[in-house]
Amino acid sequence: MSAYDCRACGACCVNLPENAAEGFAWWVEIADDDRDVPESLVVHDGDGTPHLRIVDGGRCIALRGAVGRSVRCAIYHQRPSPCRRVQAGDALCRRYRAAHGLTP
Repeated sequence: MSAYDCRACGACCVNLPENAAEGFAWWVEIADDDRDVPESLVVHDGDGTPHLRIVDGGRCIALRGAVGRSVRCAIYHQRPSPCRRVQAGDALCRRYRAAHGLTP
């Protein structure tokens, strides 16, 4: 496994601590072109904007496994565009990892 193996991380699938501290309960916004995301995993904010549902301390409902050890996405092939933008080892990846105390 490389230093940035997504299957051993999952930090980008958990709401950032600073978001939670500021009261932001929403994390991944679902765009119009993300129609394949199962509706049972979606929640709408006060403005009606769809987001992936957040559970268990800020985790995406589709995240399976233990963050920082072994994870997988239950909707990997249907994941919304914000999830697709994060690439292993890129700036967003490193930001999420650092925010959750994970180092490469």
